Amino acid sequence: MTALPPYHVAAYNTAKASENKIHDDETAKRFGFKGGLVGGVHVYAYMSHLPVQRWGRAWLERGTGEARFGKPVYEGEIAEITADEDAAGLALKVESAGVLCATGRAALPAAVAVVSAADFKSVPARATRSPADETTLRTGDWLGMNPLTVTQEFQTQDLADTRETDPIYAAEGIVHPGTILRCCNWALSHNVILPAWMHMGSTVQNLGLARVGDTLNVRARITKNYEHKGHKWVEIDALVLANETTPVARVTHIAIYRPRQLAQAA
Repeated sequence: MTALPPYHVAAYNTAKASENKIHDDETAKRFGFKGGLVGGVHVYAYMSHLPVQRWGRAWLERGTGEARFGKPVYEGEIAEITADEDAAGLALKVESAGVLCATGRAALPAAVAVVSAADFKSVPARATRSPADETTLRTGDWLGMNPLTVTQEFQTQDLADTRETDPIYAAEGIVHPGTILRCCNWALSHNVILPAWMHMGSTVQNLGLARVGDTLNVRARITKNYEHKGHKWVEIDALVLANETTPVARVTHIAIYRPRQLAQAA
């Protein structure tokens, strides 16, 4: 087993003013955290740096990634990402303030996985959002998002927010994997009202590149909706597309859509 040099990021909470109050300091403290949580998609973005360092553009085109978020990363604290290489790829860890916050893996298959967009139903984001529950997030239902056209301005801000230091994204106009994963968040938040929720993990199969100027969309099927330890969970099987034609990533995305703290406060 060999190790890559650690990657250090001064974590940044981009979502303090978002609808999701888990990123708000006051709400997060009421839930038992010491402040607003840095989003899981950004922690995944930090984690993606080392696979790109190891395999370059090829990982963005066909690599796999996995992340599970166990403890929060907080704004201003240093997140240390480490990767140990073994025969199966990279074993990833995120530690901050002496706490193990996330674990995951990355690998580089020999070929791009074949995924057909025709297997994923295209639907628009719902015109009217209702509170998230077992009915509005019913297993088997399909979700879309409000499309995002990635402008140069968006790309520049996104890379700054992610604190990304690899030059490949700016030099080649490649959309960051953290942004691709955020489309799966939008598959939820563009369709239901989520006062405070947490992205808990994702398994990602990269299928191709999205670039500045492309329009991103998602086709997502709800595969699970269940309760565990008082939390309400949802899982989706999502296909992120560029320009409605080019598959970019297939993602199993897991979230707590109603934390038990909300139920206790009701």
